This record gives sequence, structure tokens and C-alpha cells, in this order.
Amino acid sequence: MDFGKAKQNLEERGYKVSVFDTAAEAAAYLDSVIDGTTVSFGGSVTLDQMGLYEKLEKHNEVIWHWRVPEGATAPEILKKAMTTDVYVSSVNGLAETGEIVNIDGNCNRVASIMFGHKKVYLVVGCNKVQPDYDAALYHARNVAAPKNAQRLNRKTPCAVKADKCYDCKSPERICRGLSVLWTKPSAEECEVVLIGEELGY
Repeated sequence: MDFGKAKQNLEERGYKVSVFDTAAEAAAYLDSVIDGTTVSFGGSVTLDQMGLYEKLEKHNEVIWHWRVPEGATAPEILKKAMTTDVYVSSVNGLAETGEIVNIDGNCNRVASIMFGHKKVYLVVGCNKVQPDYDAALYHARNVAAPKNAQRLNRKTPCAVKADKCYDCKSPERICRGLSVLWTKPSAEECEVVLIGEELGY
């Protein structure tokens, strides 16, 4: 995939952008630049598929609510994750025009992406890159969110077929907060890592 347009527009909006052909190359890069620090992860199938936690934990303190250590609870880990120097997440939709879209349930991920860390890395497979903002929002809402609901075995209309958002009122609804980054948040460094392979949803 040609990321040229997306890269140019993201850089104009203040982001550093790195491009890799494969997930393995991107993981090796992140493993080299994130070293000897505190790191937390957002809930992310992309990061899991890359094996990034296992790489980084060898030389960093890594906090992830998908990997809760013995004696701790997920809420404790979520709170601790807000205080690390580095935050790594994927996104639900990225427009070639530069907008970055995320939908969240607990909203810990959208909060950490926007504020509180010295550096944020947003890792994005080519399947999440869409032509414009409307398409990125559609992907986040009607592709990523239903597939995540299905993965989590939620009892929501979208999880049955993972086909679209039904704007349900289910207590198990996972799409509770929407964030759009128009440009890079001013209080943090933020790098977008674009990967020419399909990762996550």
C-alpha cells in the first residue's frame, strides 16, 4: 500500500510518521526505540499480533490490562497505565487526510492517547487506513467495533454477525466514547507507525 498521502498529511498535522512493509519490521523498530522506560498498552489486537509486549517487557516495565500480574486487578492496572512515560496503542480508523478515529468502552485508551504521557506511538495496519474522515469513522464504527464486540463475546446486536453498528442500548455495548484527533495533541510527542500488512480490525 502507498502511504504517501497519509504520511504527508499526518506530518503536516504535527506527527512523526514511520512506515514499514511488515509487522515484524515495525516491531523490531519499536523494540529498538522504546528502551529502559515505563510503557503501557491500550487494548489492541494489533499489538498482540505483533508480539510487542513480549519484546518490550525484556527491557522495559510494561503495563497492560491484557496481562494482569498475579496479585493485581485489571482496574488497578488500567489506573497505573495512565502514569507511564510511553503509551502504545493502535487506532480504529485513520484517514489519508490525517484524521485519527478511535472508539472506546472504558475510554482509558482514548484518554491516554490524548494526554498524560511523554510519548505516544500509534501503530496502524493498512486495513485501517481509509480515504477520508467519513470512511475512517465508518470503519471504526461499523467494522472495528462490531468485530471487537464479537471477539469479547458481548451480547450486543453487532456481535451476532459483526456486520455493523446498531447504535444499541445494551449494557454490554463497547462503543461508548468517540475521539477524533484533528492534529497532534500539543502536550505530547506522537508518532504514527504505518504498516503495510493487515493487523487488527
